Amino acid sequence: MFYFDPLYLVFMLPGLVLSLWASFRVKSTFKRYSEVRSLSGLSGAEAAQELLRRKGIRGVRVEPAQGFLSDHYDPGDRTLRLSPDVYHGRSLAALGVAAHEAGHAIQHAAGYAPLKFRSAVVKPAMIGSNLGMIVTFIGIAINTAGMVWIGIILFSAFVIFTLVTLPVEFNASSRAIAGLQQTGIISVHEAEGAGAVLRAAALTYVAAAIAAVLQLLYLLLRAGLLGGRSDE
Repeated sequence: MFYFDPLYLVFMLPGLVLSLWASFRVKSTFKRYSEVRSLSGLSGAEAAQELLRRKGIRGVRVEPAQGFLSDHYDPGDRTLRLSPDVYHGRSLAALGVAAHEAGHAIQHAAGYAPLKFRSAVVKPAMIGSNLGMIVTFIGIAINTAGMVWIGIILFSAFVIFTLVTLPVEFNASSRAIAGLQQTGIISVHEAEGAGAVLRAAALTYVAAAIAAVLQLLYLLLRAGLLGGRSDE
């Protein structure tokens, strides 16, 4: 009964379509502005280091990473890892992405509350994303309300993680564009290109949040906690 459920496709299709569109926008926008060299001539790594220096943040390493757009900031060991195109790149796309990741390091140093909260729920969220639906469906199958609630609570942790990620990412992008302009790394006219890359990247987080919320609504519906239970 639960191996294939058309209702699941109805709930997941909007999130899937949005995710595919967001992925396309990120790749196409990055490609477009990776061909526009910045007037400052700085690389992504140099721009990130300069932003951190201007904020008086010490002890954050900026290292190259493997993979396309694998850029991320690791608060655990205070390391900013940039993909090759960003680390070495001197384009508006490279500067925008590098500055965004530097924005996360700045958030960390400033004790930005949403980032702290996201870091606190990341482990429960990962557990919930893997086990939440499984536990919920087992609970439904054996008619055990307690297990159903455990599964829904587990998956809810993942939903909360995707939602709190939105202000964290939007704020990092705002800090990035403002910092690049304030330091003179990019001009006002160049800000549009760097900002376009970050706005496209933000769509992926929006898509993930929408997909997670729709999955949670589906679980609530199948468990009979939203709109009545369906046993067909």
